[in-house]
Formats: sequence, structure tokens, C-alpha cells
Amino acid sequence: MDQKQRVAEFRALHAPGQCLVLPNAWDAASAKIAEVAGAKAVATSSAAVAWSHGYADGDVMPRDVVMAATREAIRVVNLPVTVDSEGGYSSDPARVADHVQALIEIGVAGINLEDGKSPPDLLAAKIRAIKAAVAAKGADIFINARSDVYLQNLVPDDQKLTEIMRRVKVYTDAGADGIFAPFANALSHIREIVAATSLPVNLLVNKAAPDIAALKSAGVRRISIGAIGGRAAYGQFVQGVKALLNEGKTDMLFATSGECPDFNKAFG
Repeated sequence: MDQKQRVAEFRALHAPGQCLVLPNAWDAASAKIAEVAGAKAVATSSAAVAWSHGYADGDVMPRDVVMAATREAIRVVNLPVTVDSEGGYSSDPARVADHVQALIEIGVAGINLEDGKSPPDLLAAKIRAIKAAVAAKGADIFINARSDVYLQNLVPDDQKLTEIMRRVKVYTDAGADGIFAPFANALSHIREIVAATSLPVNLLVNKAAPDIAALKSAGVRRISIGAIGGRAAYGQFVQGVKALLNEGKTDMLFATSGECPDFNKAFG
């Protein structure tokens, strides 16, 4: 499957009436696990990818590390892969567009691009730059515009819905293909966001979020887990290693090791 076919397949997974549930991987092994488990596409988590390579999350991971991790995931799965690109690793829209073009060349079907604490006009400029560069090459990529209004508490609670609605329009007008509103957890807000745009809305699994059935019922067309998969894996390892070193017990290590796939066979 070439890159354009992957993008077309990925777009189809966001069609009205669909709800794409995305596991977020951080390396080749976790991407393969998601595929074997039945995922229809695989996302990466910038935080978990950064941690697995010894970097903090937040636009500090070197670009070559991002590219290498992405190549590894794409190499082992036959699914569309969408990459969490944080803020594009630059405040210069042209440089962000160059980075995304490099992702397209290795087969990436989609990206997340976030506004963070920057003005929404900057993310809009990045989206426009990407779309222009991609069109000039006759290529395609799905841009999921992430607004951090709720995640970063950018405005007081009573202003969050109004502010995200404003940003949804800005990013839609810039050419975004989807809207990601992490930590928008109130179903009343979610329904209003969904109703305000024709673009698919992406929500993030978290302890305060409605369950997946409720999100689907509200019209959410994409649900992702972010860094929670990486946290769960590393948390299990922490428990096992602590029991080994502090108590001389191995039971916790063996409790889930049998669930590990035969990677020699999968990658052989």
C-alpha cells in the first residue's frame, strides 16, 4: 500500500457514522501489538516516543529521533499510521511544512499538530503552509488540529467552550481535516463541538472522560489514548522491578509476560 492509499484508507475511517478508536504506540513493538490486536490504524504518542528515547515531552525531541521512530513503526505494520507531531518542532510554518513533507515521503498518513500556548493564528499558518506544500507535490496528508484550550487550561472554565468554538473555525478555515479537543470531558460541551463543525472530532481517553460508548453516541468520530498505553506498560515494569529488587519476588514480572507476542516470529 503506498502513502496515498494509506491516506485514503485513513480518511475513510473518519467518515460520518464511523468512530475510529486509535491505540497510541511508541515503538515498532507497540505498533505491531496494536495491529495484531485488531486496530484499524495506529497513532503515535509524542510523549511516549520521547520518554522511550530519553527525552521530555514538549517539542524538544530531535527531529531525527522522531523520523527514526516513525520509520520503525511504519516498517512493521500494514495499517495507516498517524504521527503526533506536537507543534511541528518549529514556530516557522515553512519548516513545519518541510518536516511534514519528510513524513509523507516515509509513508505517514496523518499528523496531529497542536496549538499549545501559542496564538491560534500560528497553528492556522502552519496548517496552510503544509496544505500548500503538499498540494504542490500532488500529495496528501490528514491534519488533525489539536486545540489545548481544555488540556492547558488556556482560559477560565466558563470561557472554554466559546474559545474552542472560535479555534475550531480558525483551524477549519485554514484547511484542517479533523479537530482534536483533549480533556473536553463534559458531554454537553462535546455535543456542541461536534455540532459546530463538519470535521471529525477527536477526543482523548482519560479518567474524567465519558466512556467510549457515550462518546460515540455524542457523535465523536475518533478516540485516542495518548500516552496512557506507554504509562501502563512502564507502570507494570516499575511494579515488577520493585518487587524483584525489594522483595526478591518475580510473580509480578511473570503475571503479564505471557501476554507478550512472539516478536521473533512477528518480525522474522
